[in-house]
Amino acid sequence: MRVHKEGFLVIVVAFLIWLALNIVVGITGELYFRCFMFLVSTPVLVLVIRFFRHPRRSIELKPNSVLSPADGQIVAIEETIESEYFGDRRLQVSVFMSVYNVHVNWVPVPGIVKYFKHHNGRFLAAYLPKSSTDNERATTVIQMADGTEILARQIAGAVAKRIITYPKEGAIVNQRNELGFIRFGSRVDIFLPVGTKVYIELGQLVTGSQTVIADL
Repeated sequence: MRVHKEGFLVIVVAFLIWLALNIVVGITGELYFRCFMFLVSTPVLVLVIRFFRHPRRSIELKPNSVLSPADGQIVAIEETIESEYFGDRRLQVSVFMSVYNVHVNWVPVPGIVKYFKHHNGRFLAAYLPKSSTDNERATTVIQMADGTEILARQIAGAVAKRIITYPKEGAIVNQRNELGFIRFGSRVDIFLPVGTKVYIELGQLVTGSQTVIADL
């Protein structure tokens, strides 16, 4: 299993804590307590390592399609006012990532990064509608070759405490590039032109960089 670079330090710290805890308990604790501590702490360490897994994927470039920016479940497909950048109505598609999903985020469309901004905010549960505007978040707007602009918003959740975004303004990106990484449960919203035909439905499970959300 490949581990994402964002997890190296966290995994090392988690391993050292696991090792120290079991050594101390092994020296001072009774046999049953030592076994109990090992059985409790080891799955936690495995979950931390698994959270930062980085799957190898064959990504087919689709310049006229919007690919899912993340693994997870579709929790919103609705028209809404996007007030930060567009200032008008857009079709919002939201992908919720649980702690069990891969948390790498991928660029949904090819083009040039025209806008980026990180916002501090709250840490509401990421599946709630208000999380899109109230939570800590990072907004990236990509202008496609035909001038169409797509906004992708990474949103922190109740447990997520750090959003990482890689592309900077002016960067040329494609669908094989990583948009970033969000730690420990989160959500990604995509804002599309109103009237865009989507190929997904509420509750559907999607795969980042693989599932076609819509064609433009």
